[in-house]
Amino acid sequence: MPRPVTLSPWSPDWGGRAEALISEIAAAAPGVFLALHHVGSTAVPGLVAKPVIDLLGEAPDLAAIDAAGPALAGLGWRARGENGEAGRRYFTLDDPDTGARLAHLHAHATGHPMIPWRLAFRDRLRAEPETAAAYAREKMRCAALHPEDSGAYAACKKAWTDRVAGEAVRGWGGGTAS
Repeated sequence: MPRPVTLSPWSPDWGGRAEALISEIAAAAPGVFLALHHVGSTAVPGLVAKPVIDLLGEAPDLAAIDAAGPALAGLGWRARGENGEAGRRYFTLDDPDTGARLAHLHAHATGHPMIPWRLAFRDRLRAEPETAAAYAREKMRCAALHPEDSGAYAACKKAWTDRVAGEAVRGWGGGTAS
C-alpha cells in the first residue's frame, strides 16, 4: 500500500533515535549482526528527509538474519522478505498507535554489494554539501510529483541515487561507522 511522502527538515534527534534502535536490535539479537549502521537521508546532517530512520545490518549470512526474525518481531519489526532486492532481508517498524513508519532495516550478508553502496552514498553526502544539496532538490522534485506514493517517489529518484552511489562506491575508502 502506498504511503504519503512527507519531507522534513533534518533533525538532530534522528541520530539518537538511530543509536537507540541499533542498541535494541543488538540486545535482542546478540551476535547476529557484525555491524549496524545509520544510513539514508536521516544520517546526513542538514539533509531534508522523510522522518524514517534507515538502518543497515551486516550479518555472516542470510540464515543468521532469518533466525533473528522472531527477536526483531518482538521489538515490533515486520519482516518483508527481500522486498524487491535480491540478497536482502527487509524489515519495517511502524508506530503501533498511528501506523506511521518509524524505521527500515536493510539486512545483508557480508560481501553483498549493497553494503558498500549504502555506506559510500551516505559518506559522500556527508562529505560533499553540494551533492547533498543536489540530492535535496531531487528529493523535493520527486516528492512534488508523487506526494501520495512513497514507492513512486523512490522510483523517481532511483536514477539519481544509483549514479551518485555508483561514483561514490568507486572512490570509497571504507568510510565511517554508524
